[in-house]
Amino acid sequence: MTKLRFRYQTIEFGRTDIHLCTLRNTQEFLDPDGVAESLGISSASWPLFGVIWPSSLVLAHFIADHDIGARRVLEVGCGMALSSLLLNKREVDVTATDYHPEAEKFLQRNTSLNGDSPIAFELANWSGSGDTLGLFDLIIGSDLLYEDEHVELLAGFIQKHAEADCEVIVVDPGRGRKSRLNARMKEFGFHCELLKPQATPYLEQEFKGHILRYSRGGRKRGQSPF
Repeated sequence: MTKLRFRYQTIEFGRTDIHLCTLRNTQEFLDPDGVAESLGISSASWPLFGVIWPSSLVLAHFIADHDIGARRVLEVGCGMALSSLLLNKREVDVTATDYHPEAEKFLQRNTSLNGDSPIAFELANWSGSGDTLGLFDLIIGSDLLYEDEHVELLAGFIQKHAEADCEVIVVDPGRGRKSRLNARMKEFGFHCELLKPQATPYLEQEFKGHILRYSRGGRKRGQSPF
């Protein structure tokens, strides 16, 4: 029987260590019961949730220095949920979501590896209407716009779960869809900021994307640490 191969790593954020079990690489695949296939996840895209991408690192490093306070946080399309694990280490009220059926298993495993409390998780379809997530003060995500249709779906999902007073942070690696997302978010009443991370020594190559930061209501618009 085919077995998945894993990679164990530790990512440092100052004096905070986040321990991770991920897929070994993007060639892994295991869907014996066809659960992922029934959700429209192909064998080629199946492993994409299970590794740490540059956009995920950029988001986590941005969030590491962000003033969260007592806000309720939602991570959209969490994958390996690096930012959620980091926020959980700080005892932030965070909920992780993903469409991949294996995401929750890895989240539970990695939460245990870090010796922290369980993180709330919900399997969420952006086009669905049956989730029980509720509303959030801060919504985050990275590398979410793979297809043109994702712009409308993501914006609608964010609007559905955003408090009137809300901040949204999306790291986009440069797939050519950020302008359309900005336009849609403006229609929902969000002010849009485009930030370029400058100090990224934790990446092997220059990051060519942007941090998309949206704010609405009375949320104070702070300055980026980059």
